[in-house]
Amino acid sequence: MLNLILNFVNACRASDLRVSTAEVIDCARHLEMVDVLDEAQFRSALRANFAKSRREQTEFDRLYGLFFHDMRPDVELDADCDPENTDKADMRHTIGQMRQEAGDDEITQAIMDFLAGDPIPYLRQIHRLETQTEESSQALKSNLSQLSSRLEVMLRINRTRNRLLQLMPDPISGGAPGRNRGMAGLLMERLETANRMLTQETRPNNDALKQVNAYEKKTLGIGERPFSNLTETEIIKMRSVIDQLVRKMKDIMSRRYAVRNRGALDVKKTLRAAQRYQGVPIEIVFRQRPLRKTRVVTLCDVSGSVWSAARFMLNMIYSMQDCFSDVKSFAFVAGPTNITDIFEKHDVNQAIEKVITDADINFNTHTDYGEMLTQFHRDHLNLLTQKTTLIIVGDARTNYQNPCEHLLDDMRARCRRVIWLNPEPEQFWGTGDSEMNTYKAYCHEVRPCRNLNQLANFIEDIVF
Repeated sequence: MLNLILNFVNACRASDLRVSTAEVIDCARHLEMVDVLDEAQFRSALRANFAKSRREQTEFDRLYGLFFHDMRPDVELDADCDPENTDKADMRHTIGQMRQEAGDDEITQAIMDFLAGDPIPYLRQIHRLETQTEESSQALKSNLSQLSSRLEVMLRINRTRNRLLQLMPDPISGGAPGRNRGMAGLLMERLETANRMLTQETRPNNDALKQVNAYEKKTLGIGERPFSNLTETEIIKMRSVIDQLVRKMKDIMSRRYAVRNRGALDVKKTLRAAQRYQGVPIEIVFRQRPLRKTRVVTLCDVSGSVWSAARFMLNMIYSMQDCFSDVKSFAFVAGPTNITDIFEKHDVNQAIEKVITDADINFNTHTDYGEMLTQFHRDHLNLLTQKTTLIIVGDARTNYQNPCEHLLDDMRARCRRVIWLNPEPEQFWGTGDSEMNTYKAYCHEVRPCRNLNQLANFIEDIVF
């Protein structure tokens, strides 16, 4: 039993599900207290120790089903078998022969291990594909690297399937998987499982996602006009309304600091201070809890497709400097550019103008969120702490490049929360080259933000 649990732990670690040695020891102790023949109790004991959050439960369920059901650990092809079991001996001989034919091919050897009941090498291959980064090229950049790697594995699986049909002593009638009997059927079932793992999407469970759809229509008319449809006159009027929102946000924050000495009565300190007055509480002492100094990091897409909304978002980002203890601002089309100094040294209109003209932003390149996340993760990951709120503003249209969503997952683990503001209507999310449905699985909150009313609601929510 212990070896079985350790093999399952290795499979979890190969899929980047973190399991510590202490958790394995605790799990072994818990299994002594339950009936391991009752799968519900057995699975619950493993799940309680190895899945520490709701996001990890989906990955645990997938690995549990693979290891204990699809792989059937009770059947070991590489172990010593009964000489009278000729079917099993034939399958061992078939896998051994295919191993020799594969030579040093790492992918095929991983598939052979999967067929023999060891999924760990193949899980490592799948994890490598999911975290594979694209090689930068000055002449041509595409998302074909990861796709070609997946196709390469798929070709190895198809080649293995054809070779199995040739080597099995009792080939499947018609060549259709699912009609196997005995060990031959087990091999084909495992091969189909490997193929399914290669093609399925593995997104984490994000039931706690806050997706804001409704909002209060505070300003009629201009408040409901999309940013992209505003005329020059309406833009001037919109800026004045945004200035009022900014002043309101600053007033709210200043009132918070003004009343910071009020709150719950501190009985101990009040009685201690009353000793000078023969126990009469003349001075009332309140519990002084310092305000949480929220840090904010913003990533704003300033490409042509969202520029009509981005200039208003930059105005909002500029105003946040006076409301929070630390605000770091980045603008991007492909790679992120730090514009914090520009915002700190100039007023809002000059700062936005300098972002367009002076900042080191290549406006002629195609939008690439994957490249932005890669560079930010490499160069600025130290900015993200448990006190940081990460705000991403953009339409999540990657021009069919690699979205690199696993980097956003790592950034989320370091942040207090991740908020994504999308200037596109929600019905367009996930269409064409939009990866919004992919990215929102790694956010705490997503909301459309394409007009003044939606922007005002967000400003009030983030302040309160």
